[in-house]
Amino acid sequence: MGKRILVRRRGKGGMQWRAPSKGKIAPAKYPLFNPEELVTGKIIDLVHERGRSAPLCKVSFNGSLNYIPAVTGLTVGSDIYMGSSAPLQQGSILPLASIPEGSEICNIERRFGDGGKFVRVSGSSAILFSKTGDNSIIRFPSRKSFIISSNCRASLGKIAGGGKTEKPFMRAGERYYAKMAKNQQYPRVRGIAMAAVYHPFGGGRHQHPGKSTSTSRNAPPGRKVGLIAPRKTGRKRITRGPIEVSR
Repeated sequence: MGKRILVRRRGKGGMQWRAPSKGKIAPAKYPLFNPEELVTGKIIDLVHERGRSAPLCKVSFNGSLNYIPAVTGLTVGSDIYMGSSAPLQQGSILPLASIPEGSEICNIERRFGDGGKFVRVSGSSAILFSKTGDNSIIRFPSRKSFIISSNCRASLGKIAGGGKTEKPFMRAGERYYAKMAKNQQYPRVRGIAMAAVYHPFGGGRHQHPGKSTSTSRNAPPGRKVGLIAPRKTGRKRITRGPIEVSR
């Protein structure tokens, strides 16, 4: 009997493949207040949480401590305003109905009160594209549009830590520990470098797939590797427009 390949075992889920909870500080979400009231909070500290790309703001709202993803431009001692009448400035938390169209927003709620579900990665932001009735259309960084209730809250600005990827990993061990914080596999062994028992592309006297790398979407588990139902394969042909030659 053959072995289940690694991607199939990871797809099953389970505690073995989940991100560890060690080093987590607290859930990063908005506190629940009446949106009609104007609530002011003060940033006490900016902290780093293990496995999270963006820094967190430790904010005091009416004596209660909350953690929310930091927005670019906020510092220790800055004020964060929450409510439908909050001023339109970096870091303010407002319902989508109170935010002008075309604004840059982040940490967007999917449903009112969930604390923020969308656009929470460092350096990311979305655009409030338009409003239709009680709903708002959000343009995500992936260029996809999503319709959300205008009662949902969002932060004005962009998530901090946008230059995180500019600093390279100088040692393989640094990348290993960064991946281990999220329980991601590193290093990743290529399928053609494995033995035949571990991967469909493994085995052979030299490294080669040995079969087509295009796989049907209806392929059974264990064979569903490589290019799954690709639209096209091979090298891309570069089409160039007409070239003007000046005489």
